[in-house]
Amino acid sequence: MGPGAGSPGVKHTAMEARSWIEADESAKEMLTRTLAQRPFLLHPPLHRVPLRVGNAAVDCILPKEWNGIHFGGLERLVMYFDLDCRFDVLRLSEVLRYRLKEGRGFIQVGMQVGSRERDGTMSLAAQDDDELFLACMRRFLYIRCFSSYEFLAALKAR
Repeated sequence: MGPGAGSPGVKHTAMEARSWIEADESAKEMLTRTLAQRPFLLHPPLHRVPLRVGNAAVDCILPKEWNGIHFGGLERLVMYFDLDCRFDVLRLSEVLRYRLKEGRGFIQVGMQVGSRERDGTMSLAAQDDDELFLACMRRFLYIRCFSSYEFLAALKAR
């Protein structure tokens, strides 16, 4: 046992945590309790991100910088549990591609990023965009749970 493991404060904290997790309550009661006990659930710098799943996830998986271009992302892994099977991965990829183009300064009327050159090969910028897109998507882990049991099993496995 480590120092302080047998102290009353540690036991009290463990019992409090267990009662917090094992509470038998409605969703409304749980939200009321968690907002009262932990009023702000997002830690800096996520507290500045608009709370839409696509925005938060994209900000997290974007790199801070890539090949000298500043994207301002957090460059972190994201694990998304889809409990109602409504998450749209295609929309996430659209938002990510838009943010990559925006970071490169390619959001202009009439400009086609990633278009094929006349000889049929991809431009270097388009290849670099694809490589960056794949690097970002590797940081996004999507888990679809069809029941509470699958969700608990996924939590236990991770």
